[in-house]
Amino acid sequence: MFEVKATQHVLAVKDIEKTESYFLDKLGFSVRFRVDGWSFLSLGSFHIMLGHCPDELPARDTHEHSYFAYVNCEGIDEIYHDYQQRGAEIFQAISDKPWGIREFGVATPEGHRIMFGEDIERSGNS
Repeated sequence: MFEVKATQHVLAVKDIEKTESYFLDKLGFSVRFRVDGWSFLSLGSFHIMLGHCPDELPARDTHEHSYFAYVNCEGIDEIYHDYQQRGAEIFQAISDKPWGIREFGVATPEGHRIMFGEDIERSGNS
């Protein structure tokens, strides 16, 4: 039977050291391993592959207004406050959305965006 165990997102970055440091220091990721221009990072089962691509246009310069990942999580207020204390670039403040999700968004130094969301408990609804 088919089962998704985790996802792994591939990001082309101009400055791999700066971007890796941001993911580690500001977003709480850890290094799985590094090899020849690649850095493999994880936050639980949320995996990122940073590829050093110095000739690529940074994500911020593409004027793309979407995000590359949406992380469904629990404990969203805890991680939001942690990211505030760490100085992460929060482009969308935490709020309850009409579609039943509490969410916020962060961006990397090169402009890649990630959304975090948690289902809102609905008491009295069936």
